[in-house]
Amino acid sequence: MKRPRRWWLHIALFALTALTTTIVGAKMAQNFAADRPAFVIEEDIWFFIDVWRDPSALLAGLPFSLTLLAILLAHEMGHYVACRYYRIDASLPYFLPAPTLIGTFGAFIRIRAPIYSRRQLFDIGVAGPLAGFALIVPALGVGLAGSKVVAGIAEQGDVQFGTPALLWAAARAVFGDVAIGDLYLHPVARAAWVGLLATALNLLPIGQLDGGHILYSLWAGKHRLMSRAFALALAAVGLAFGWFGWIAWAGFFFFVGLRHPPIVDETPVGAGRLRLAALAAVILVISFTPVPVLLRGSEIL
Repeated sequence: MKRPRRWWLHIALFALTALTTTIVGAKMAQNFAADRPAFVIEEDIWFFIDVWRDPSALLAGLPFSLTLLAILLAHEMGHYVACRYYRIDASLPYFLPAPTLIGTFGAFIRIRAPIYSRRQLFDIGVAGPLAGFALIVPALGVGLAGSKVVAGIAEQGDVQFGTPALLWAAARAVFGDVAIGDLYLHPVARAAWVGLLATALNLLPIGQLDGGHILYSLWAGKHRLMSRAFALALAAVGLAFGWFGWIAWAGFFFFVGLRHPPIVDETPVGAGRLRLAALAAVILVISFTPVPVLLRGSEIL
């Protein structure tokens, strides 16, 4: 029996997430225009109170909000469309509004039917990251075109952001030899940065993450062992770079479990999918950041 769609819930969550991300984006835009750090928490908190007195200030937050929502939506709709293609029951995306530095905890879909084929599992797993990344690249280009050089901006404020390889390469292409610490990202580029972080996290070949689905579809018999190895490697990265966030994520994966629902299917995924798996691995590498976020005086996500 097909489950009824709760359109009102999807719409309400999307609207709330649009609001929270727009509020964050508006403050980001205000600070960007004034050459102030992206986040000065003790000062910026008053903005979130004052904005209710002048809602028109939210318009400046739309570039960040719409870019981020488009990237998240593309990712989840990639999964959803793949499920629909294979006639596998799945929900529309659920967006998660949250009082965080980016205004959201992301989005997800619920797959409500078993997957019986390794090829189906691979396609559903890889479709989301590829669809999201297809929007991240142009968003990063547009955002960098609107970015600017402000000496020492990365060392100011309460929040410092890491630099994934793709951002570093793109920044060199646009700004030449300008130090990455002097580059002030436009809010659109910051939304692309968030998309890169989310893509890297989802592509980790662990458990039931998107990368875990890809891993299982390729090497089902070694999935649990390799998931454990990659989780330990993630913790090692956290220790090596002194960033507790990756250690916490690794612990979370071990706690939640590294197993994957079994799929009894010996059909090889094929050479084309192996090439897509290699592409997904490259995207993981160029999107990953050893130290994504530092708060002044601490090291947390």
